[in-house]
Amino acid sequence: MKKMKDLVNEVYKRKETIKKMGGEERIKKQHELGKLTARERIEILLDKGSFNEINPFVEKRNTDFGLDKVYLPGDGVVTGYGTIDGRPVAVFAQDFTVMGGSLGEMHGYKIAYIMDFAMKMGIPIIGLNDSGGARIQEGVDALKGYGDIFYRNTLASGVIPQISVIMGPCAGGAVYSPAIGDFIIMTKNKSCYMFITGPGVIKTVTGEEITPQELGGWEAHAVKSGNCHIVAEDDVHALQLVRKLISYLPLNNLDDPPVIQTGDDPARTTPRIYDIIPEDPQKPYDVRDVIREVVDNGEFFEIHANYAPNATVGFARMDGRSVGIVANNPKFFAGTLDVNSSDKIARFVRFCDAFNIPIITFMDVPGYLPGVDQEYGGIIRHGAKILYAYSEATVPLVTIILRKAYGGAYIAMGSKHLGADIVYAYPTAEIAVMGPEGAAEIVFRKEIKSSDNPEETKLQKIAEYRERFANPYRAASRGYIDDVIDPKFTRSKIISALRIIDTKREKLPPKKHGNIPL
Repeated sequence: MKKMKDLVNEVYKRKETIKKMGGEERIKKQHELGKLTARERIEILLDKGSFNEINPFVEKRNTDFGLDKVYLPGDGVVTGYGTIDGRPVAVFAQDFTVMGGSLGEMHGYKIAYIMDFAMKMGIPIIGLNDSGGARIQEGVDALKGYGDIFYRNTLASGVIPQISVIMGPCAGGAVYSPAIGDFIIMTKNKSCYMFITGPGVIKTVTGEEITPQELGGWEAHAVKSGNCHIVAEDDVHALQLVRKLISYLPLNNLDDPPVIQTGDDPARTTPRIYDIIPEDPQKPYDVRDVIREVVDNGEFFEIHANYAPNATVGFARMDGRSVGIVANNPKFFAGTLDVNSSDKIARFVRFCDAFNIPIITFMDVPGYLPGVDQEYGGIIRHGAKILYAYSEATVPLVTIILRKAYGGAYIAMGSKHLGADIVYAYPTAEIAVMGPEGAAEIVFRKEIKSSDNPEETKLQKIAEYRERFANPYRAASRGYIDDVIDPKFTRSKIISALRIIDTKREKLPPKKHGNIPL
């Protein structure tokens, strides 16, 4: 019988073999590609010394097509739990040095197990993706592995935060797990891409020639498809961004977002807003300047920064508390709502609502973007998603109308009519069915047409309409906004509102689930 010391030594010996992953040559090649190994990534992501590995001894069971002659440490994935800033998280990291990080039966089992673990413990799950896809040699067992993961992604949606980091190849069925989750971070590494079908298949089927980066690199998804929420320079930067993102989020849907002492005075005034927003309502400005002026220490963690820039969303802190920021950005397309920005806003609002994060909306919207492409692209359906998202939200909702608030877009952007708790307006706010120019041409068409000087009469009527309707006081007189405020008190007004509605309790009608206009 072996002594305890010998048995313990065997444990360490086996673990050392597992930690060698795919061997020195493959690790060297991983580094040459500008990528870290799975274990190096975990060490950077988590607090030092906090990682506890789960299922390190799991191995493949399939022996077909020569797999019986291959040793795959940990079956190509490292799973476990640890802490970020002292708060618990679960993590899995695919190991590209072991058979290209391919997903086989037991690889899928390990990921599904750690996802179940995260759900049971009520902690975020972070996936570090770097895989060549399904392990073809294992056939349907590999596909089962993906199915098990997708199922758990769906069950975990709205229960625990799910963050995916694309740090290498992510192709075929593998892309759906990140897509079902909450946030996708991609690195700019040339070997990092995400697509359903690769360049080879596309060339065969359609004749189109395209590189993996052009097809599925960070620019393709951060700018065009919207699948990528955050872009990182490299592996280290990506992991730092995950830590930053986690700092704004609760552990689960029953938890409150973290509160941090930021040292920023809640009563601090914001007079610089006078200079940020132009007096001419037709002139653009960057709404992110307003946001940074208002939030704690000017820190704004933007989501989807490169996608649909006419809308701005992201996380910040107010009075030390996490808040979600939603805004129209007049710097791009005048801040209009279109197909992509509607999806961007609706998705973000629903995430914040699922995880008890108050939503601050900065409204400056002239309407929905007109055009045949938008109509054919389904702007009616996509625009309705914003209406749906705000209407079902039960978290504290505070809206500031900065300037334009026209038509259906005004209603959509967190108006009182969709359930906002507090709505403030600047004196520059124009709340109406449409802009004064268009409205005057319709309302006073006959008078303008019969006038001796139509152009002069038109200008007069525009001024008359603006005086009577395109201002905040008409809406205020109806109780549709709670107050017209001095912009320099924006920060203190928002914080005061958040403090009073922190105890908000609102229940939706009982139902299995709604049918959002997808």
